[in-house]
Amino acid sequence: MAARFAVILLSLLTIGAANAVISSESHNPSAPKAIADLREAIVKGLGIQGEGLEVSGLDVRDALVGHSVAYEFDIEVDKEVVPVKLLEDVSRWDFVDLPIFMTEEKGLAERGRRPDSRVLPELSPFQLAGPMELWIQDGDDMRLSLPHDVEAGKLKKVLLSDGAVVTVKGARSVSLRQPLDLPLPLNRTHPNNRPMASGLLTIAEALRNSARSNEKPLLSLHIVGPTSLTSSPSMSPNDKLKLRRLAPGLVELSSRSVPAVSEDVQASQNPTLWPLTSLNGSDLNLRGFEELLASVLGKKGQEEGSFRLVRAEVAARTYVKMGFTVERSLLDLEVDWSGFPEWKTRPEKAMAHFEVLARVEDNGIVIPEKIAAVQPFHMEDSVLASVQTGNVSMSQVSAAYPPPEYFTL
Repeated sequence: MAARFAVILLSLLTIGAANAVISSESHNPSAPKAIADLREAIVKGLGIQGEGLEVSGLDVRDALVGHSVAYEFDIEVDKEVVPVKLLEDVSRWDFVDLPIFMTEEKGLAERGRRPDSRVLPELSPFQLAGPMELWIQDGDDMRLSLPHDVEAGKLKKVLLSDGAVVTVKGARSVSLRQPLDLPLPLNRTHPNNRPMASGLLTIAEALRNSARSNEKPLLSLHIVGPTSLTSSPSMSPNDKLKLRRLAPGLVELSSRSVPAVSEDVQASQNPTLWPLTSLNGSDLNLRGFEELLASVLGKKGQEEGSFRLVRAEVAARTYVKMGFTVERSLLDLEVDWSGFPEWKTRPEKAMAHFEVLARVEDNGIVIPEKIAAVQPFHMEDSVLASVQTGNVSMSQVSAAYPPPEYFTL
């Protein structure tokens, strides 16, 4: 019975979704602008506008804040661009006062909580290997250690020569500055007819060999907010990175030893995925991404040729999770109550509860990414026996006499 009632409410909300209005809460001048913008984006996304429907909730005091890593790729196959977006699960949700949700210091004092300044999440440290170029943004206080600290001034661009490996710490995002053409097929065959273990490793090695043969860096990355560039701990103590200043804000890091060109990246026990040498090529997450890439490429992935990686970005993001309610008045609607119990009081309003997952940008803009319906509680009905029997007197109920049991004392 409770399920039937929920179906009626959801159907009423679906029918009336074209006649909605934002509740008076959104017009509260004391509400943070970020929440007001989020509410407007939700209304546009759901397509609810007009009269008769109200959107309420979105209380900043109930907002849960978490950090995650988002992976975004644009892959071009046969002149058709396919966007791919992956998001790691948020490991922890906390009640945190973000500065974009603050209006007055008085409000903070009333809640007894202080704003959290850790609003810019960071990526875990990762290693990059040359040859490539790094464009630095918001790295004014970046530390350069080779392995000892070196004063290089404000860096805007770093060239990594072949063999140079650095560890990047404190970066907020890494993105591709220019498109890359990657070779196909994904599953190649070894010269002795032995199948390769990973198509991504083969692509990475082919890209690395191509970068070595070019005079200009083939791979160019844009890094936002790194705090330090240090020599990789895997390098020997005698093989220190050499720094050469080419221009103000431009330096080149080179290594004394250059690794030989590998003909089979699967030969080593722990193959790495260039240029991210901190990634193990046999990682299960990479296998999953390879399967996803194969499904995107389709038959193209098994043919000789290439595909283009138009855009690639890995970024640490801040997400908020909040609940809101959509409510509709039933007084002026023609509703079919045939499936509604007669003994129940007919509701005057239909209500549904939702939860929004939104991304917080560095500039304070909150963008909704996922809206899902939720059931806030489980509703059970309790009915009197007299109501179940139609309020009939017991004197009017026919008596039933069961057959006697002779073995009962």
